[in-house]
Amino acid sequence: MVSGPLPTGGDIHGHDHDHDSGHLTDVALRVRALESLLIEKGYVDPAALDAIVETYETKIGPRNGARVVARSWVDPDYREWLLDDATAAIKSLGYAGRQGEHMVAVENTGAVHNLVVCTLCSCYPLPVLGLPPVWYKSAPYRSRAVIDPRGVLAEFGVSLPPETKIRVWDSTAEIRYLVVPMRPAGTDGWSEERLASLVTRDSMIGAGLAIDPRSLAAEGRA
Repeated sequence: MVSGPLPTGGDIHGHDHDHDSGHLTDVALRVRALESLLIEKGYVDPAALDAIVETYETKIGPRNGARVVARSWVDPDYREWLLDDATAAIKSLGYAGRQGEHMVAVENTGAVHNLVVCTLCSCYPLPVLGLPPVWYKSAPYRSRAVIDPRGVLAEFGVSLPPETKIRVWDSTAEIRYLVVPMRPAGTDGWSEERLASLVTRDSMIGAGLAIDPRSLAAEGRA
């Protein structure tokens, strides 16, 4: 349920969604300046900051969810378990904790594409996806994902066939969702680790797709 008028336009992700930006934004510069000042004054321990950053980069974040997805791609039994009891299946890989207590996994297919939103606030599965992106918490995304999901996906560069149904899942304080994107073609025989490298944060929200290995080959990164 959303109260008040629903925004019907505007850029959902804008600069905050620019993964390839080669320079710091004004906000990032201000954060860096504030961090330097706090360290200089002795209010913040640089080692503690590094530990926090490392935790979110290596122990809490999209890498965890990517490993879950990759396992489901190569292990049919695990995939079935994940779709039946996501909380337990995810916990079996060591990913559990606050805001990951009640997980539901939804699988993308050629017939159905899933998109996750939290219309009331910004409920998000921290153990598998880390911190939510700014656009996920924005009012335009939270409202338009419900009323115009196909248009929202187009803004993220996701163009689906007209016959593909889009199903929107509304996260709550009780339930968090993880989208299992479709496994890209041409990945037969790939290891879990290699497959996990194709799984992006956005694809596990439904706002993106898994990386096409052909695009990596074209860039010389395959």
